[in-house]
Amino acid sequence: MSVTHTDVTAGPAELEPCGQPDHPDCGIRDVLDRVGDKWSVLVIVELANGARRFRQLQRAIDGISQRMLTLTVRRLERDGLVMRTVYPTVPAQVDYRLTETGASLTHLVKALADWSLEHRDAIAHARQAYDAQQPDNEIR
Repeated sequence: MSVTHTDVTAGPAELEPCGQPDHPDCGIRDVLDRVGDKWSVLVIVELANGARRFRQLQRAIDGISQRMLTLTVRRLERDGLVMRTVYPTVPAQVDYRLTETGASLTHLVKALADWSLEHRDAIAHARQAYDAQQPDNEIR
């Protein structure tokens, strides 16, 4: 399967178990810590459309605080997914853009977004059925 393959198949994918005694940690946890949180994904989605200044990102990502956006772009920059450029102006202008590695991630993020749209009704129905059977559930 290629990196740009986005078709969702009916059966599970063939994956090697991670963290098993006979299989070394493949590093997926470390990567998912970064790209698996909602703010990182939303920043990547926004930057997929081109470079953005900090305030543009903050306005585009509903609910993100200035502190959380700062932490998120710093972490993405540290991981080599986002490049920060400071322009020598007064006041200094800063923009953020995806690196080549970050841009390669957009195909996977789009596949996840497409899958989410395709299955959101089924997930909503499953949640309603589960919640009806488990009225004291604290998962919500």
